[in-house]
Amino acid sequence: MSTHTLTARLHGAGIGRGLAVGRVLRMPDPLPEPATTASTLTAAAELTRASTALAATAVDIRDRGARAGGAARDVLEAQAFMAEDPTLEADVEARLETGLTAERAVYEAFASFRDLLLNMGGYMGERATDLNDVSQRVVAHLQGVKAPGIPNPDYPFVLVARDLAPADTALLDLDKVLALITSDGGPTSHTAILARDKAIVAVVGVSGALELAEGETVIVDASTGTVTSAPSADEVAAAETTRAERLARPAAPTGAGALADGTSIPLLANLGSADAAADAVAKGAEGVGLFRTEFLFLDAQSAPTVEAQQEQYTRLLAAFPGKKVVVRALDAGADKPLSFLNDSAEENPALGLRGLRALRANEQILRDQLTALANADAETEADLWVMAPMVSTVEETRYFTALGRELGLKTLGVMVEVPSAALLADRILADADFASIGTNDLTQYTLAADRLLGSVAALQDPWHPAVLRLVGEVGRAGQTLGKPVGVCGEAAADPLLAVVLVGLGVTTLSMSPAALSDVRAELLLHTLDEAKAFALTALAANSAFEARAAVLEAQAAQRDT
Repeated sequence: MSTHTLTARLHGAGIGRGLAVGRVLRMPDPLPEPATTASTLTAAAELTRASTALAATAVDIRDRGARAGGAARDVLEAQAFMAEDPTLEADVEARLETGLTAERAVYEAFASFRDLLLNMGGYMGERATDLNDVSQRVVAHLQGVKAPGIPNPDYPFVLVARDLAPADTALLDLDKVLALITSDGGPTSHTAILARDKAIVAVVGVSGALELAEGETVIVDASTGTVTSAPSADEVAAAETTRAERLARPAAPTGAGALADGTSIPLLANLGSADAAADAVAKGAEGVGLFRTEFLFLDAQSAPTVEAQQEQYTRLLAAFPGKKVVVRALDAGADKPLSFLNDSAEENPALGLRGLRALRANEQILRDQLTALANADAETEADLWVMAPMVSTVEETRYFTALGRELGLKTLGVMVEVPSAALLADRILADADFASIGTNDLTQYTLAADRLLGSVAALQDPWHPAVLRLVGEVGRAGQTLGKPVGVCGEAAADPLLAVVLVGLGVTTLSMSPAALSDVRAELLLHTLDEAKAFALTALAANSAFEARAAVLEAQAAQRDT
């Protein structure tokens, strides 16, 4: 029975446009931290135990990925590689030499690697949660117990958790899981990415989620990012009616992205490896708006060669003949497992030597990457665009574009991820060929809210008028100078927010391939004038919640006329 006596509405980041009504089921607690007591076995014996457990965990995770397919297979393949990482196993072995048990050594080694990823920030920092899951699975194998996972009751449920591991999310029973609610994570977490891929109703980063009581009824509305606890009978009935209406809507269209008045809005894909290209094309991507190159560097002991990089870039470009492919130069921060880039510890890496700053301090790495891209471009027929990460000044823009042109690249741009770049967009775009707005980091830096920190997850919302105003500055500069402005942050995957972004002057949207159909459908419902009106409505609000609510109200009024 619910402990709530009054209806309450909790807020987070909604994934997709789904709606669900059901009973809460809470995730069990994780395994306790292994004890620090000394081992009674030899270091060699403990190493055998640890190596066996790591290998078995990798096999299990890879098997889960094969059964799940789709985006989950790629995510879990990456997790399996974590369990097989030779650097991590060497760390485990070193800790075993001090007399630790395999359980404790594995726990500490994964925790150390996790902290390194967290300090990288951005996309890599968001993968730190995955390491926690792998660690739990290895320790469970060593202890001979079942790894914590999703319970399997005989009734449909709404799953409430701090966060979900990819290995669990990938194999959710879609006949039973009505919706997901997490207290941590954001729209770029793997929980969000896999929920979108599987079309699961989800609201993530919900403050107060862990206070929801086991068995209580909740309404989960991803389109508004709200969770209603202890709803009245009338609210439940209204939600069921709304849900039926949404399910009755015609299937999402295929084809190029466009508004109702025919205004073209190309819809592109965010990709992390060339292996994901075929799936993106199948889901209707018109090109690539963000290709993350970090996967080439993360596990390397030294920077990959021009030839090794060129091979991967050629594979990617060959999958999109005649189409735009936007590649981001290596985006990494300080105090990270990239000793060849910068191994100096920093107190606050998010504000330190990261992105283009780190590349400038190691220019040969940047030169090699740009050379590899130029070579791959010469071998293929794609329309290659290359952008610099974490640009904050006009001078940085001029440095990157000059170097790129020196090395033979034709179209060079910048990521707008910090307020200074947005505020100087007119001057930056005078030198750059295009801008791509990374709303994940732009939100973090605008609201001073760490995108990985659960305690401030409520502030990590790109609907905030301060963030939208900065997007508008970039959009206006792009229109004035005739330069393209894209959004490649996960904000582009929110269908209604995508319309608002277009109203602010954004000309292309890039997102997880699974989000393409919903965004394409939403764009077709609105004209450019309506998108601009929605943008003004959102800008007039005082908070992210008010902005979203006001645009939803305007949308409802539009449909009634």
